[in-house]
Amino acid sequence: MIFKDYYKILGLETNRVSMDEIKIAYRKQAKIYHPDVNIGNKRNEEIFKDINEAYKVLSTASGKRKYDRMWKHNVGRKKSGYEEEKRGQDSVFNDFFNIFFGSSLDEKIEKQLKKEIAVKGEYVQTEVSVSIEDAFRGKQQKVGVRTIDGDLKTFKVDLPPGIQNNEKIRLIGQGKPGKNGGKNGDLFIKIKIENDNKFKLEGTNLRTSLYLTPWEAALSTKVTVNGINEDVSVYIPQGIQSGEVIKIENKGYKDGKGGRGDLLLETKIMVPKHLNDKEKELFDALNNISKFNPRNY
Repeated sequence: MIFKDYYKILGLETNRVSMDEIKIAYRKQAKIYHPDVNIGNKRNEEIFKDINEAYKVLSTASGKRKYDRMWKHNVGRKKSGYEEEKRGQDSVFNDFFNIFFGSSLDEKIEKQLKKEIAVKGEYVQTEVSVSIEDAFRGKQQKVGVRTIDGDLKTFKVDLPPGIQNNEKIRLIGQGKPGKNGGKNGDLFIKIKIENDNKFKLEGTNLRTSLYLTPWEAALSTKVTVNGINEDVSVYIPQGIQSGEVIKIENKGYKDGKGGRGDLLLETKIMVPKHLNDKEKELFDALNNISKFNPRNY
């Protein structure tokens, strides 16, 4: 007859352990190999059955004593090992188990012990979109999630100021229900920060357009730009070209560490579509006297 080392199966190094230590070891192993957290893993299902066998035998003082005596008598002088033999009603080990309980494993162990394992419910993840300015300042956001029954459940979530793109907010216990008295799973809300017509988020930098007249770009000037939370005074150097970027440090998005990224001003030189007579006269004069030809560059 082949014996399994029940203590080794439960992760115990010796048989000199108390009932409480056996129970703790059993629960630790059962949580790892429970079928509800190893769906489709046949090998772990078999290990879980072995864990149940071991606990069923060793969980009582009389069963432990009987097992220890049989182990010492039959295996004590041999090299102990873990039987990897395929399970079944006709297996060699099943005869050994019947010595203790007089019936099969499936009838005496599996149903009873499966009920004892509390399994936490699965987590649920959803995604919510927010504007750059709402994410920067923080706000209360309503989030709707469909339950297993198809009902819509609404939560009010406080978004902290400066929440990061793709950051997740965790609502404990708002996921799927647990089994066998286990805790509910958690709800994870992934935050997706959306760009708008004014700002584009690039990491912790904010990119925006800076519109200039031809004469502002040619002569240099100082302009006021609307940042995400304050107005910023910016010097425009003489001869700046459309598409050049002016960087204003520490005026971008929050980095989550108390600092901020940069504000990137992409210049766009705008030409008026409609000219009054005086403007047309000045442009004509400039056209006649200027030797500048951008096509020669």
